[in-house]
Amino acid sequence: MIDRVNKYRNSKRGLIARSLTLPVLGGIRGVALSVCRSLPIPVLAGIRGVALSVCRSLPLPVLTLLFTFSFLTSCSSPPTEMRALVSSETLVYLETNDLGRLLRSLQENKVFDQAMISKTDFSAVNGMQLAVAVTGFEASENQVTTENSVLNFKPKFVAVADTHTWNRYTLQFVEEKLGNFVNETYGGEVTLDRSDRPTGKYFVWTATDGRKVFAFVSGSRIFFSNDEAVLEKSLAAARGEADSMAKSETVLRLANQSKGSLAYGYVTTDGVAQLSSVAGVSTAVEATDDEDGRSFIARVFPELVRNSVKDIAWTATKSDNGIDDKYQVNLKPETAEIFKETMKPAGAVSDLTTLIPSDPFVASRYSLASPQIAWRSLLLVAGKNGAAENGRIIVAFAGSLLEPYGISDAETFLSAVGPEIWTVSFDADGDDSAAIVSIRDPVQIKKSIPEIDFSVPAEMRDGFEFRKSSDGQTALAIVEGKLVLGDTDAVIKCLRANADGKNFGANAAFARFKGNNATVVTFGREATDKTAALLGTKKEENLQFMTNYLVETRFTDRGLERRTSSPFGLVGRMIGQLAE
Repeated sequence: MIDRVNKYRNSKRGLIARSLTLPVLGGIRGVALSVCRSLPIPVLAGIRGVALSVCRSLPLPVLTLLFTFSFLTSCSSPPTEMRALVSSETLVYLETNDLGRLLRSLQENKVFDQAMISKTDFSAVNGMQLAVAVTGFEASENQVTTENSVLNFKPKFVAVADTHTWNRYTLQFVEEKLGNFVNETYGGEVTLDRSDRPTGKYFVWTATDGRKVFAFVSGSRIFFSNDEAVLEKSLAAARGEADSMAKSETVLRLANQSKGSLAYGYVTTDGVAQLSSVAGVSTAVEATDDEDGRSFIARVFPELVRNSVKDIAWTATKSDNGIDDKYQVNLKPETAEIFKETMKPAGAVSDLTTLIPSDPFVASRYSLASPQIAWRSLLLVAGKNGAAENGRIIVAFAGSLLEPYGISDAETFLSAVGPEIWTVSFDADGDDSAAIVSIRDPVQIKKSIPEIDFSVPAEMRDGFEFRKSSDGQTALAIVEGKLVLGDTDAVIKCLRANADGKNFGANAAFARFKGNNATVVTFGREATDKTAALLGTKKEENLQFMTNYLVETRFTDRGLERRTSSPFGLVGRMIGQLAE
């Protein structure tokens, strides 16, 4: 047992943070301090990751080409119940009842107005309904070199669009616009076979390498898929010959709750299971080159997620700040009860923000009534929701989860700090980052950070006791019961912010932290140039389009609720993927 643990420990620094606890903790550094980014990550690998995967393959022709469908003339048909047009075997379902309204909402924010000189005209798709259903995944291996290959997962999907226009215009769009796009996507020389069916026309495009995509047009509706069997099941559901997603009471309830929203989505229990398997393999490949390590991760990741998560719902709504995305991760009752009790927020914001620079790339506040109890609940859930042997290995690794900060014993560290923990990162990769806490027990703090030799006199820097590890990569600073530790450069930046007064308290985003009762609140920045390029024309060609986002995570009776506020939202991120 110990030999096995040591083998995994040495495979890659921080392997456990990515591998074993990622399904429960959801990240490495910031999430290691709380479960608050936990279960939604494999899920957002679901709603978000799969949605992005689907967008690369399906919505690309459906969304991008429909943008140019300016010759459509509305016939003012009544709204369609889109979920009745896809099979009940759907794993992931996404729907918008007005594509034009959804796209225009991405252009209605201050950031866009300040940076753009013109907006893309989406009036042609006003009132157009679009639904995307993922029914499974197909794995394929691409050889990169003679020694290495990359495993890809392709979603099997069907996209259904109701153009609410005359059939002749819908057919013209499929034959010309959609056909040209498929031809370009597959490198040219794509052949098209057409055939008549009693209720419409059937299209099959075949690439030179044998890949096929399929479409069926009936009235104003377009069914488009990368798998013939999936398309046929959708058509059978539309004819009433097979069960559809309209039979799902959960989806019906979500659709009713989402009235007035821009879009909504749902990941079923079976969808969570399949997505966790896909995410487990991807996580394993990214975490380590060790084959045994990869095998362990790919096995444990799905196990923990399947035994913790029931299903996931997503809605997107318009707000003053842009787009608000709400993710409801419904956990198994026992897991939800544990987290509701142990992840209670502590309360008001402390003065630790004076140690955070005004312009961090990402800053997170973890508010926990008891960090130590929260930590133990993570281990409890990981142990109960995994096989016995896997649970023992997770616990064996748990103490070293915070090693990236120089902390060797997470349990001891979290027992010695105050209820509020801040993490800050100054780059997109999180390599230049630090944690800021208040000290409750100085003796225990020192025990948990063996990389620092406290017998050596400290250097005084900006009024702080400043110490570095023997290799100079990790540093900590202490003053008046406050502790900053992490990457040396990041710690120095935090001290500088405290000294010159240019701290996070001066950032406009800080106002949204005050009085916020979420267990975790995260402010961050992200590059959104590709999204902006599809939504309009920038005033300056070389202008870098960076936007801010805010994420709030809470624990409820049902599980975990996460709200993200940003100019473009999840849909904007998906559109950005289309530009790649």
